Amino acid sequence: MTVIARWDPFREFTTLQDRMNRLFRDSFSEGRDEALTTASFAPPVDVYEDEHSVTLKIEVPGIEEKDIDIRVENSTLTVHGERKFEKEEKEENFRRVERHYGSFTRSFTLPTTVDAENIDANYDKGVLKIRLAKKAEAKPKQIKIKVGKALEGKEGKSTGQAA
Repeated sequence: MTVIARWDPFREFTTLQDRMNRLFRDSFSEGRDEALTTASFAPPVDVYEDEHSVTLKIEVPGIEEKDIDIRVENSTLTVHGERKFEKEEKEENFRRVERHYGSFTRSFTLPTTVDAENIDANYDKGVLKIRLAKKAEAKPKQIKIKVGKALEGKEGKSTGQAA
């Protein structure tokens, strides 16, 4: 049985790029400990919005709550944290290290509709959820439609005065 596989001409380039990145990281780091702990990373973030709030979900598994700092300054939300490398095992025992360790910083410009004084953060199962409440004036308002002759009565009075 013959299997047809799609050929991706760029697959080899990504492998080459990964190897080059590893080569430079290993060559220019002063020690193996430092190479494992100083690499910065950017955890993935989902941002979604509804009529009441803007919510960010940031994946930060393995990071303790005390190692995460959330600040708002000049309409910019900044999340800073650090995933520490466990020193329990000797480096020689590692076959492969794919998880990123070290510190990270993510910054987000807040829209003018967000109330910077009303922000909640919750950390559960490795996901940091930040809820940014919207200002009352930014929330959608529903306008009632009046049925009947309420508007006609007002128009009649104004036209009667002009005549």
